[in-house]
Amino acid sequence: MIKRLLIANRGEIACRIIKTANAMGMETIALYSDADHRALHTTMATKAVYAGPSPALESYLDIEKILSIAEQEKADAIHPGYGFLSENADFALACQQKGIIFVGPPASAIDAMGSKSEAKKIMAEAGVPLVPGYHGEHQSNQQLMAEAGHIGYPLLIKAAFGGGGKGMRVVEHSEHLEQQLESARREAEKAFGNDQLLLERFVTKARHVEVQIFFDQQGNGVFLFDRDCSLQRRHQKVIEEAPAPGLTPGLREAMGNAAVAAGKAIGYQGAGTVEFLLDGDQFYFMEMNTRLQVEHPVTEMVTDLDLVEWQLTVASGQPLPLDQTSLHGHGHAIEARLYAENPRLDFLPTSGRILALEWPETHGNLRIDTGIQAGDSITAWYDPMMAKIIARGPSRQAAIAQLQTALAQYYQAGICDNRDFLAHLLATPAFIDAKLSTDFIDHHPFPALSPEQREQLLAVAAIYQFECGNLARPDELLPTSFGSTFSTESLVQLYLDEQRWLVRIDKQSNRYLLRIGDKSLTITANVNHETCGASVSLRFDTTDAEKLQPIICRIVPQPGELLKVILPKISYEVALPGHPMEQEDHQDNVPLAPMSGSITCVMVNEGQSVAQGTPLLMLEAMKMEHCITAKESGTVERILYQAGDQVGAGSPLLTFIEKP
Repeated sequence: MIKRLLIANRGEIACRIIKTANAMGMETIALYSDADHRALHTTMATKAVYAGPSPALESYLDIEKILSIAEQEKADAIHPGYGFLSENADFALACQQKGIIFVGPPASAIDAMGSKSEAKKIMAEAGVPLVPGYHGEHQSNQQLMAEAGHIGYPLLIKAAFGGGGKGMRVVEHSEHLEQQLESARREAEKAFGNDQLLLERFVTKARHVEVQIFFDQQGNGVFLFDRDCSLQRRHQKVIEEAPAPGLTPGLREAMGNAAVAAGKAIGYQGAGTVEFLLDGDQFYFMEMNTRLQVEHPVTEMVTDLDLVEWQLTVASGQPLPLDQTSLHGHGHAIEARLYAENPRLDFLPTSGRILALEWPETHGNLRIDTGIQAGDSITAWYDPMMAKIIARGPSRQAAIAQLQTALAQYYQAGICDNRDFLAHLLATPAFIDAKLSTDFIDHHPFPALSPEQREQLLAVAAIYQFECGNLARPDELLPTSFGSTFSTESLVQLYLDEQRWLVRIDKQSNRYLLRIGDKSLTITANVNHETCGASVSLRFDTTDAEKLQPIICRIVPQPGELLKVILPKISYEVALPGHPMEQEDHQDNVPLAPMSGSITCVMVNEGQSVAQGTPLLMLEAMKMEHCITAKESGTVERILYQAGDQVGAGSPLLTFIEKP
């Protein structure tokens, strides 16, 4: 039996593994890098050991260092979690040679499935249908571009080793292919230590359905039903659910049996996931993930099983706890991934310090998996996922409602996250009707603020400033002709989306009379001061009975004269006077770093003329590359950074020669 378990990972999945291992009576050893020296997972483990500098290659991906720590700490086993070394056959083999249990499949199975190219060959021999593509060993740009011509467009580039959307690109036209190949190679090398690529025809209207499988060391295998993971952006999953809605019993059984057959073909052990593209009632093998999936909680919720416990049980040599006939699913579960990113700025990842954080109360139908807490910093070194919020109910509709309530109760201030976007997706009629496809998000973009939402944000910020801030007299901000209705009236000056607003406000008992532009509002509100700001219970007085329900919102002051206003369905930063609303002393066409990160590639030279949209350089942050393009045509004057340089968010990246 495993007595001392080292977790070769960080964040949410490290916390998840530690929780189960501790419950099983194991001693747990956590690793941490410089960036994670105060992380939550280090406090949950029996012991935390320093693994190295912040770059993953020097800490969480350093095989020799991790094995040395495992030997020093007398660990019986290593759990790799997901990402990092979880699908590294060399690591699994090195553990075996050191006499340390690797909580996962044997190296041979990882080798067979870890290369998506090799996996497709095995599946083809097994008769599993494949998406048309190229997965050969010849990797020159010329070869791949020739193969792309045979496959046709749109085309999907994939890293042959790895997952999580890293090294993946959709290419619509041949003229963009070479640049995207180079970018995908760099990203794959950084994330997985291997830059081999494969090509597939991009099926635009398919669903992404996967099957959870489990094998023990005695050769017994089962499938624990299926999940739909179609809602993705940049090939990273956003919302997952189990079971996949709308599948016939026959199709569900066929996919499950095919997944188990895939595991048997490679002598699999432990937890794995076989991913399929589903086009109508025809499914195609995509890949097999030889590890625990990020979305495993939805399977746990509908089966009432602990898959990490199963992993540790099987790794100890014991048989599967249940056979196929004993496995049953019930109800429905949905998971939303909370990312540190800005959905209104093309989902660019964000970093910074979490100033305030509150999770909804968990219970039997609501679960939160996270590795963060208030005061933590989200850095550019690692994946931007902050947490997973998982809800279940007796029906899909009940699970959706449970998750919507949980998102409305969650709040965070300090960095931008995608909570509002998740709420938008869950409320979309097409999602409620289970009309799912991998291009769903492309067709249901995040809408701009509505006038009503803008009024609510400004009203809440104005009431907070009225109660807690320094207000000006009307004659200090307004021309004399503007006038004043009440002798007790005050003015609040606010900025929203770089637009200046003057809010006139008067308080009578607990009723506030506001005028925003040409709109008058009457609001009943109670302001409760908190350590990090205030909570406000308010009701907009209106003839619409539906809007008479009180709204609970939060206001958190932030550095730089900002207020984070958090309503149940919308959250936004409202700026106060003194906040620098615009970058100064920069040409309008000077590109700025949209986030902190490192330059991976400079694609232009000084003195070069470029057209609008020309790629200038690549910025890597949170394990993803982002292409910075020219805002308009011009001539490059100075390149301010070179490949390998670190840059801060908002930093000018290069300058252009001013036009005469």
